[in-house]
Amino acid sequence: MHSVIDDAKVHMQKAVEATKREFGGIRTGRATPALLERITVAYYGVPTPVTQVATVTAPDPRLLVVQPWDKSLVKDVERAILKSELGLTPSTDGTVIRLPIPSLTEERRRELVKVVRKHAEEGRVAIRNIRRDHKDKVEHLEKSGKVSEDDSRRAVDELQKLTDRHVKEIDTLLSAKEAEIMEV
Repeated sequence: MHSVIDDAKVHMQKAVEATKREFGGIRTGRATPALLERITVAYYGVPTPVTQVATVTAPDPRLLVVQPWDKSLVKDVERAILKSELGLTPSTDGTVIRLPIPSLTEERRRELVKVVRKHAEEGRVAIRNIRRDHKDKVEHLEKSGKVSEDDSRRAVDELQKLTDRHVKEIDTLLSAKEAEIMEV
């Protein structure tokens, strides 16, 4: 019975981490290397995240500097950034790519809040699905006679507490991200 609860806990934590990563990739008007984590370039024929083939730094809140370790990748990295949905325009001097981060308009901020809320809801749904799957496992164990009705009820209660705690964690991340986006 504990293995079912522990398994649910691990999966729910992974759902929270995935939501946190999604939030990290959303531009807030402040430069952060996390913006480029999802952008990939072909490195020896393998799609590789930019952050694994270059040093990405944020020397100030409105600028990202990307310095590919292999100078032949500069054009590919620049192209990948242009093709991404970040809406950033890179400038390069042949070895270093500079990404000025423009400040967000009010309309763009509202759009980003909607996107963030959608990601948060996807995270909550994932957590609820994990609860449902593990609740089914508990009920199956009860039907097969491997656990008592009382143990089953306790496990289901524990699953609900886990679900509530992880959903609350996503809600906390969401309100922090919304505040960050709306901050001028």
